[in-house]
Amino acid sequence: MSVQAKLSPLSKRLFEAKRQKKLSFEQIGNKMGRDEVWVAALFYGQAKPTPEDGEKLSSILNIPQAHINDDLGPEFFPDRGGLMSIPPTDPTLYRFYEILQVYGYPMKAVIHEKFGDGIMSAIDYTVKIDKEPDPNGDRVKITMSGKFLPYKKF
Repeated sequence: MSVQAKLSPLSKRLFEAKRQKKLSFEQIGNKMGRDEVWVAALFYGQAKPTPEDGEKLSSILNIPQAHINDDLGPEFFPDRGGLMSIPPTDPTLYRFYEILQVYGYPMKAVIHEKFGDGIMSAIDYTVKIDKEPDPNGDRVKITMSGKFLPYKKF
């Protein structure tokens, strides 16, 4: 099943309005005061907006506030993580899966050496995606920053 088939009617409407207005996630994020990756997560139903986010999104995309509130209002709590199969079939998403398969345990070991016994939060977390020009082909630079959460002894 494609990811589009799993999207809510509002998510599909957000993507259509974005396409019609020829806006990037970065442009929408700048107008909302949010990061482009968070805005994309919102479009995919993976982030919870504040009422102010809903108002801004309504204004930017010219979608009635009531329609946004119907799907993303105070009673909305995202069902995170259910959009893709494992392993993913999309080549870009598969690369992340492959990175975890190859480098997951090495990254975990380095985190434990530097921070101790714990995990990196995906809740208190940011991610930044940049394009790095390179004479051998542009490179994708992904910077993840998550709060370290030590395991509690009890």
